[in-house]
Amino acid sequence: MTQKEILSFENISFAYSKESEILSEISFSINEGEVFGIIGASGIGKSSLLRLIAGFERPSKGSITYKGNIISGVSTFAPPHKRGIGLVVQEKALFPHLNSLDNVMFGLKGSKEAKATQALAFLNLLKAEKFATSFPNSLSGGEQQRVAIARALAPKPSLVLLDEPFSSLDTDLRKELRNETKALFRENNTTCILVTHDLEEAASFCDKVVKLEDKKIKEISI
Repeated sequence: MTQKEILSFENISFAYSKESEILSEISFSINEGEVFGIIGASGIGKSSLLRLIAGFERPSKGSITYKGNIISGVSTFAPPHKRGIGLVVQEKALFPHLNSLDNVMFGLKGSKEAKATQALAFLNLLKAEKFATSFPNSLSGGEQQRVAIARALAPKPSLVLLDEPFSSLDTDLRKELRNETKALFRENNTTCILVTHDLEEAASFCDKVVKLEDKKIKEISI
């Protein structure tokens, strides 16, 4: 069966200033349901690449196409809230004034009852339902990350971006959460991009891994 392309970069360049280009004429594509890894040293531009996909930054050159539509280009730019792309970062980034259930409900559509049901279902999938009424500051790092992943998956996006989501966890918990998250992606045919500096993590989690180096994407074998 022919795989369907869901995301493509076409000659994307990006710089925070004219003197310091971070990404240079990058082109690659990702298929629907693929778990795609990007590795590279710290500060090399991996997070910037995800920010371009999420819509928090605009490329200085090139275009990004998502589900057949250009979402970033010379004359086209879709804001983050209209892209329908999930994002999980290393810092968890939960709202401290909301409990876990309300954090996951945030951004969902429908009645309050429907949103609560959907949010609780994803907390259950991440084995975090017992934290539903707990606030982030009372949870461990691993517990917060389960809630953060549930929040990213609850709107059922076609694409989820993971920015070093497991790196702050201890080895056993990191492997457990990694395996559970990958199983959820498989079950829901969710496309995922994982950014990490850890080749072993990328190799165990991803279908394909590329390396960001010298402002370019380089294919590697795992």
